[in-house]
Amino acid sequence: MKQFWQKNGAILLGGATQGFGMGVFLFPNNIPSGGAGGLTVIINYLTSLDVGLTLWIINFSFLIAGIKYLGKYAIIGTLYAITVTSAAIYLFEALFIIHERLLWFDLIVGSMFLGLGIGILIRHGFSNGGIGVIAVIVSDRRNILPGKPLFMMNMTIFLFASFIISWKIFFLALISQWISTRMINLVCTVEVVESFPYYSLRKT
Repeated sequence: MKQFWQKNGAILLGGATQGFGMGVFLFPNNIPSGGAGGLTVIINYLTSLDVGLTLWIINFSFLIAGIKYLGKYAIIGTLYAITVTSAAIYLFEALFIIHERLLWFDLIVGSMFLGLGIGILIRHGFSNGGIGVIAVIVSDRRNILPGKPLFMMNMTIFLFASFIISWKIFFLALISQWISTRMINLVCTVEVVESFPYYSLRKT
């Protein structure tokens, strides 16, 4: 029972954290949060569809593609995570209406929250959906940290977004991914030592 609540708490925390980073800081500046986020930004730019709903649909589609590998339990957890994330984006966009923005502040802070949220989900065995599904598979099969494949696979979508919106988007997305992947790897490598009230880093 304790493990059940820990898993659910991690999904809620991770999904809400990355949703906060995307909804408050990244998406208002058209900065893609990842592969699925990049597609969301493009669709929103072209159609003005709600970003939270669009992100959920895209993430769900990728999730179905990875259902055979992830298994029912992980699928349910990831579906929960992408739902929490999309709901958090919608909620935080409504709560935090910022009229004057500082692009670089939004970029750095938003990317840190994004990476923190994704890292929490991956550490507890769940994907954040979208390209993250593929990143988890590659990470497991090649025994590498998930940040690297996640970073590489997102580049293609960022290039596509830059052609449609602005070349500036690509460089902002690149910086965002560099920051967020560092956060992902940090969360995935920090070791919680329950017997003592401190953290230690595992060698990788």
